[in-house]
Amino acid sequence: MLDRLEREINYLRISVTDRCNLRCRYCMPPEGIFLKEHRDILSFEEIEKIVRIGAELGIRKIRLTGGEPLIRRNLPDLVYKISRIEGIDDVAITTNGILFPALAAPLKEAGLNRVNISLDTLQKDRYHYITRGGDITAAFKALETALAEGMEPVKVNTVLIKGFNDDEILDFCRLAFDQPLHIRFIEFMPVGEVKYWHRESMVRNSDVLSTVSKHYVLKPGKISRGNGPAKYFVLEGGKGSIGFISPMSNHFCSECNRLRLTADGKLRACLYGGKEQDLKEALRNNQPTEEIKRIFTETLLSKPERHAMGEKPWGTRDRKMFQIGG
Repeated sequence: MLDRLEREINYLRISVTDRCNLRCRYCMPPEGIFLKEHRDILSFEEIEKIVRIGAELGIRKIRLTGGEPLIRRNLPDLVYKISRIEGIDDVAITTNGILFPALAAPLKEAGLNRVNISLDTLQKDRYHYITRGGDITAAFKALETALAEGMEPVKVNTVLIKGFNDDEILDFCRLAFDQPLHIRFIEFMPVGEVKYWHRESMVRNSDVLSTVSKHYVLKPGKISRGNGPAKYFVLEGGKGSIGFISPMSNHFCSECNRLRLTADGKLRACLYGGKEQDLKEALRNNQPTEEIKRIFTETLLSKPERHAMGEKPWGTRDRKMFQIGG
């Protein structure tokens, strides 16, 4: 599939739930969120049908997200269904890792190829603070389990926030040096709990690269699968790599290859863009396959040239990251 700017779109990120077992301060308000009813969320059968039609159009990669996707019951069943759809050659998941150790084996057996684990600090007290109660021991166990299960490349998503965890940059680099992990430093974006985000809290990845370069010899590199928007560097003499995702200081929209499907069945062409098309309604009204394909195509053609994060207040949007899908 090509959009109007001739970007090839072959990647669908699917949120399977808007719920989460953590309450990260930059993502959710302290009182939690207004949760959708079960009937408002896409069923596994509906997701499978959407992926099947998407694959006919050119979707090749699937990433399951949330909220926290692993709290969705029987998730290995969904992985099994979509991993066996003709044309789908990569199924991955993004998770906070808390529930991953117990589910890793059945997920891999079902067809999961890769895992990204969100981890913004390596310090126990900080983790407890930023997640409002999370246990970092479980997150560390998730990393160990992913490596043990051979779900390579194992990526770690780290959002840097000035004055909170930017003093841990070299600690994360040491983790990538010592273990075959791929740490991705992600610039702080205004896509969550808007009261928490401030422009001055953002750490530019160019500054991070400058800091790291004083301590490590870096060589541009790639990982085996799923490079995405990150620019990777191998740490000379180390086992892993570090990557930089810079949506604020150096947006990568010209290379964007993805669509997003929300848990309640809305298809979006851009994380920040507000336009959505309702696939759930079409499915539940028994619309023919050609109508589903038309919605895909219409969404594709609405994909903006670039996002406007930081240029307009996120508070004017009616969806936040956990509602759209991470």
